[in-house]
Amino acid sequence: MTQTYQRYGIFFTPTGALATAGAHWLGWNLATGQHVGMPNLSHVKRPQKYGFHATFKPPFYLNEDREPKELGTAFEKLCADLVPVALAGLSPTSIAGLVALVPTGMLDPLVALAGRVVSDLDMFRAPPSEAELARRRQSRLTPVQEAYLIKWGYPYVFDQFKFHMTLSGNLKENALDPVLEQARSVFSPVVPSPFIIDALSLVGERSDGMFKLIDRRTLGAATS
Repeated sequence: MTQTYQRYGIFFTPTGALATAGAHWLGWNLATGQHVGMPNLSHVKRPQKYGFHATFKPPFYLNEDREPKELGTAFEKLCADLVPVALAGLSPTSIAGLVALVPTGMLDPLVALAGRVVSDLDMFRAPPSEAELARRRQSRLTPVQEAYLIKWGYPYVFDQFKFHMTLSGNLKENALDPVLEQARSVFSPVVPSPFIIDALSLVGERSDGMFKLIDRRTLGAATS
């Protein structure tokens, strides 16, 4: 990791036709760090900076006693120790006023995988600022989510984790159905079934606020 990043995160990022569709939908190619396509910016302005992904460990500032190279090494070792997860598929769905691809099928192994990523790399995460804590608390957290926020820096981990690949920001009610229909027409033909989570990506937030892929690693059992 020669480039300096403001924050780091662990995402799932697809490849192939699905990755291409997602990059053009959002107008940002996470793998290359470049703008692509002609997106509807009113729909994707908020999620565009992150690229087409599902979050496993949310973006975090690096702990002051850790180096980016250490994080990269630990990420590589963790991926080698993790097992791929098979989902029945992904479906465009409206959740909490936005449109996203959400998984179908058995989710317990996926939740367990995400939990490993959160816990095993947490020594690299700097504690959240008071401003960040206050921003998270605007979402009216449950007691469990509040406890996770304090311990892990993010409220939606472990049993609160919900895998989703965001396709829009919050939409007005009259815009939700048209965007959802468009998402179904674009993504349903390119989502594999079964859908295999067989790799994870280390990403970084650049100085311009856009995220870029640093390293993508196949999960260990996929190569055994």
